[in-house]
Amino acid sequence: MSANEPIAPVDVRRATERGHADHGWLDSWHTFSFADYYDPKWMGFRALRVINEDRVAPGQGFPKHSHRDMEILSFVLGGGLEHADSIGTGSVIRPGDVQRMSAGTGVTHSEYNASKSERVHFLQVWIQPNQRPIPPSYEQQTFADDDKRGKLRLIASPNGEGGSLTIHADARVFASILDPGARAEHVVVQGRHAWIHVARGKIRVDDHELSAGDAAFTSAGGRIPLEGVEAAEILVFDLA
Repeated sequence: MSANEPIAPVDVRRATERGHADHGWLDSWHTFSFADYYDPKWMGFRALRVINEDRVAPGQGFPKHSHRDMEILSFVLGGGLEHADSIGTGSVIRPGDVQRMSAGTGVTHSEYNASKSERVHFLQVWIQPNQRPIPPSYEQQTFADDDKRGKLRLIASPNGEGGSLTIHADARVFASILDPGARAEHVVVQGRHAWIHVARGKIRVDDHELSAGDAAFTSAGGRIPLEGVEAAEILVFDLA
């Protein structure tokens, strides 16, 4: 598509409309229905099933629990998240890192704040796979800020294109850092769908100003112009 192509109309989901749970040790916001938050209008968007924004108190976390048939991506915005699982992998995820865990036929894992003094702030994303059954697997990679600044950096795709993580789903995930006035663009091919999540800062999507936790989405083909208003970090999901 060229600059002459139309701008895709977008709808907006505000951060304050999300589900919220405060457990003391865990402060969690749910973009889609999750745990005790249920809204039949927000069960997901295409294959995108979960975007949870979690803040976990020092030394606290999620003890061993199981997943299956889900592609799980974790993005740390502040602090460190310590991960361990039943397939023998473990690491501490920090800002700039992206972890992909394919639950496949079943995996058990735990997630804890790696710090005894500071909260960890992270996003966890679930995408429904288009391949079953598959064995559980794990992958982690660091994407430098310079590779995301002022452009969309592919961080997850079905074939690991361009050094991205490999996910078993018909979805491509991009990350971008947009400084004030910086511009980028995502093109939605006809028949595809897009969800844009603001992880931090503030951006403008066409005529809409979006702050941290807000999202814009569309099922129309066309261009989505993105502009930084305040230093921002965003995720863009291109979905079947």
